[in-house]
Amino acid sequence: MTQQLHKRNFCIIAHIDHGKTTLSDRLLEATNAVQKRDMKEQLLDSMDLERERGITIKSHPVCVKYTHEGREYEFNLIDTPGHVDFSYEVSRSLAACEGALLLVDAAQGVEAQTVANALLASNQGLEIIPVINKIDLPGADVEGARHQVEEVLAIPADDAILASGKTGIGVPDILRAIVERVPQPRWADYGAARVLIFDCVYDAYKGVICYVRVFSGSIKVGDQILMMSDGARTEVKEVGRFAPRMTPDSILEAGDVGYITTSIKDLAEVKIGDTITLLSNPAKDMLPGYKEVRPMVFAGIYPIDTSDYEKLKVSMAKLRLNDAAFTYTAENSVALGFGFRCGFLGLLHMEIVMERIRREYDLDIISTYPSVVYKVVLTDGRQIEVDNPVNLPDPSTIETISEPTIEASLHIPVTAIGDILSLVMEKRGICGRTENIDAHRVILHVTLPLNEILVDFNDRLKSITKGYGSMDYELSEYVQSKLVRLEIMVNGDAVDAFSSIVHEDRAVSRGRQLCEKLKEILPKQMYKVAIQAAIGAKVIARETISALRKDVTAKCYGGDITRKRKLLEKQKEGKKRMKQIGKVSIPQEAFVDILKTSSGGSNN
Repeated sequence: MTQQLHKRNFCIIAHIDHGKTTLSDRLLEATNAVQKRDMKEQLLDSMDLERERGITIKSHPVCVKYTHEGREYEFNLIDTPGHVDFSYEVSRSLAACEGALLLVDAAQGVEAQTVANALLASNQGLEIIPVINKIDLPGADVEGARHQVEEVLAIPADDAILASGKTGIGVPDILRAIVERVPQPRWADYGAARVLIFDCVYDAYKGVICYVRVFSGSIKVGDQILMMSDGARTEVKEVGRFAPRMTPDSILEAGDVGYITTSIKDLAEVKIGDTITLLSNPAKDMLPGYKEVRPMVFAGIYPIDTSDYEKLKVSMAKLRLNDAAFTYTAENSVALGFGFRCGFLGLLHMEIVMERIRREYDLDIISTYPSVVYKVVLTDGRQIEVDNPVNLPDPSTIETISEPTIEASLHIPVTAIGDILSLVMEKRGICGRTENIDAHRVILHVTLPLNEILVDFNDRLKSITKGYGSMDYELSEYVQSKLVRLEIMVNGDAVDAFSSIVHEDRAVSRGRQLCEKLKEILPKQMYKVAIQAAIGAKVIARETISALRKDVTAKCYGGDITRKRKLLEKQKEGKKRMKQIGKVSIPQEAFVDILKTSSGGSNN
C-alpha cells in the first residue's frame, strides 16, 4: 500500500489549442523524462497529422518520476485531445485518473470545451487544478481569466496556477500541486483485479496493444484474463509502461498506468472503456462509465479511379485497426461505382480519416454529402434506421421521420449575438438561454438539428465572430420533422450520388441551387438535357442545358426554302431519336466539383 501513496495519475484537459501538448513537453523536461537531445516540440503527438495541424487526435500516456521533499513520486500523465469529435477519448482518459490539470488560455479565457471538459472531470469525481496558461502573451488578461474560472466554472480563483507552457513559468508550482492536491489511487483495496482499457492501438508485430490503468490487484505476463463486457478470454503476452516510449516490465500493480499485449489480433474485439479481470479470481462489478462509441455522421467514400477499389478496401481495414470509432460497409452507386458507407464521430473525425487515406495510402477519393441516422416509422408500425438517403422508403409508406438534435453551447463575443441568432434560426435552431461570461462574451445555449451543423456551421460561426467563437455540443433526443428525399435527375435518370435528405421548407431552394450548379458543370450534348430536382414524383426545380447545334443548312445558299426545311426537319428527327436512346454520362470531375463546392444547407 505504501507504494500507492507515492503514485499520482492525472491528465491535462482544455479547449482546443490552449497549450496542453506544449505544457506536457515542459513537464517531461522538468522531470528529466526525456534527454535534451531527444526533446522536440509536441513530443507526445506521434502522428504527422497531429504535428502539422497542431492538434491532438489520440490520447498519449507517459510515466515520469518526480522527487518532492526527499520522496520519489511516480506520475502518470495522459495528454488528451481538445476537439469535440474526440470527447470520447477525453472521457475514457479521465476515468483512468484521479486529478486533472484544467488549462485556460490567458488571452482567450474560458471557452466551450473548457466548460465541457471541466464538467466531465467533476462528474467523474476528479480533483481539478486550474492552470492559467500563456501568461507571457502580449494579449494575456490574467485577471479576466481568473474571474471567468470562478464565475463560469465555479472553481476558486485562488487555486489557479499561473504558467506558460512555452517558457516553463509555473511548472515547478504545477508539479508541487500534483503531489499535494491530486488524491492517491482510488479503489485500490477492491478484492479482485480490475483493469480499465482507456485506449488501444494496433501493432503489426504485437497485435492489439491495450493502454490500461490498473485500479486493484495486479497483472503480469502469462495471466489468463477476462473481458467483462462480453466474456472474451485471452492470455497476457507482455506488460509495460510508457517512459515515454513503450518499455516492457514484469508486472503492473494497483495505481499503475501502462500497456498490455494479448493474443487478440483484431481491434474490433477490444472495447475501449471495458474492464479486464483475472480468470482465476474474477471481479463481480465492472468499473463505472463503460459505454459503446457510436458513429454520428455517415458519408460514402469512393475511389476517383475505380481500379483503386481493392486498395481502398485494404487501407480502410488498416485504419479500422487503429480507430475503433470508425466503421465502414461496402456499397455501390450507379454514378460513382463501388465504394464504402463510412461512419464517423463528427466532421473533424471524417476529415482526419479522409486525409489519412489520401496521405498514408496515396489514394484519390471523393465523399458524398455527410448524413446522419434518421429514425423512420412506417405505416405498418415498423421502425427502421436510415443513414443513407438512397435507402429512405417511398413517401407513401412513411408515417413519421425523426432526426437527431444536439444541445450546443456557443461562446461568442457580445457584438455577434444578432448575426449568430439569425444563423441559428436559418439552421432551424431554437435559442434556449443566454449566460454572461464577462462584459465582452456570452454563452448561447441552443438546440439544433445535427444535420444542419454538418457542413458549414462551424466555418460560419468562426467568420461571423472573427475567429473568437467556439462551440461545444452533445447529442440530445430525436425529434419528428418534415423531412423529404431530394433527388436530382439528369435526362430523366436519378443520380444517386446527389440524393440528400432535407427539410421540406428547404427543398426548393436546395434543388434550385444544385440544378444551377450542374448546369454550369455538365458538358453540352447533341440534344437538350433536362436537369430536375424532384421529391418523389413531383419536380420542384429545373434547368435545361441547350443542345450543341450543328448548322446543317450551311451548304444551302439561295434556292428553294423547302430544301432547308427538309434538312432542319431531318436534324430535328435525329435529335428526337437520339434523346430517346441517348445516355448522358456525367464526367467524374463534375461529381468531384459539385460534391466539393456545394454545402449541406442553403446559404441563400
